[in-house]
Amino acid sequence: AFGFSSWDIALLVLWGPIGFLPCFAFMWLMDKRGLRVTMLLTSSLMVLGAGLRCVPLSDITIRKRLIHGGQLLNGLAGPTVMNAAPFLSTTWFSPDERATATAIASLLNYLGAACAFLVGPLVVPSPNGTSHLPLASESNSEHIKDRIEAVLYAEFGMVSLIFAAALAYFPSRPPFPPSVAAASQRLSYRRSFCRLLSNFRFLMIALAYAIPLGVFSGWSGVLDLILTPVHVNQVDAGWIGFWSIVGGCVVGIAMARFADFIRGMLKLILLLLLFGATLSSTWFTLTCLTSVTHLPLTTATLYTSCILLGIFLNSSIPIFFELFVETVYPVPEGITCGVVTFLSNMFMGVLLFFLTFYHTELSWFNWCLPGSCLLSLLLILCFRESYDRLYLDVVVSV
Repeated sequence: AFGFSSWDIALLVLWGPIGFLPCFAFMWLMDKRGLRVTMLLTSSLMVLGAGLRCVPLSDITIRKRLIHGGQLLNGLAGPTVMNAAPFLSTTWFSPDERATATAIASLLNYLGAACAFLVGPLVVPSPNGTSHLPLASESNSEHIKDRIEAVLYAEFGMVSLIFAAALAYFPSRPPFPPSVAAASQRLSYRRSFCRLLSNFRFLMIALAYAIPLGVFSGWSGVLDLILTPVHVNQVDAGWIGFWSIVGGCVVGIAMARFADFIRGMLKLILLLLLFGATLSSTWFTLTCLTSVTHLPLTTATLYTSCILLGIFLNSSIPIFFELFVETVYPVPEGITCGVVTFLSNMFMGVLLFFLTFYHTELSWFNWCLPGSCLLSLLLILCFRESYDRLYLDVVVSV
């Protein structure tokens, strides 16, 4: 309908990590001015980006450029959305609720991505004949374009509602700090960066998070392209993406609640999750090479391996965030998570950059998944954990 090629689709996903480049400015703003100012700026960028994608122009070339510009503005909103959860949990919640709060705040963000996996295939008919929907047989370019525009207008309405709600009421902090850590003084911006870059243990777990999550994010963004060679239509690909994210949210919140009840178990939880991610990603990759491995290639095996992979990796995100903050405390949460998510988006951007050139054959992308998960597992295995923030809360409270 808009004449997007495979290169354009890869570029649309690539605007996310590109928009992450000024993430440290957003993290500085959050640590200095609080959540309210940062959230208002973030939501206004989302409204502007969604609005640009809705501008009705007959010139397809200019329309495509506006859509790309809207994607970039949406990417600029990413740093706050992805990094604010640990800052929010420390500011508003007690020590025995922090991991759960971090999980809910960070993983609910991914539910929007889960809905995107469904809304596109269910609302917009497939142009390539892979859809089983009744609309697909009678679809034409104008009909598909109208459906896409309906989705864009709906997204614009939703982000406008979010902006209005944040403008009406979104306090930066509670009247009284819920813990000693929430009220304590943090390091300056410059000292925080020096502390992070000189902390070898932090760099280990930062890479353990950034490499597999960056690869998985890029892989998920083009999941329909990856599954097309094995004859999976875009509706099935959407359901696979949806259940992998929803499962990851449910398991992640459950794991975080367990971590709140039994403290000091973050490393063990991560080892179990990454071991499962390594096995499931290897299963999926070998299944896609059925002509070589002779493994059964069925809808059930693809569903199971993809969903398990999403569950294991997505549920590790809040556990990683809590471990980052505990390891480098008193570095501010925003700066800490900003560094690791910047690294994750950097790895995602590098992979998507290669994808713009090597998009005809994608088996190499599948092999990146088990390799990155195995590397992360080894890094966590060698990591020596510490709980500096928790120690402060427990000792000073007593």
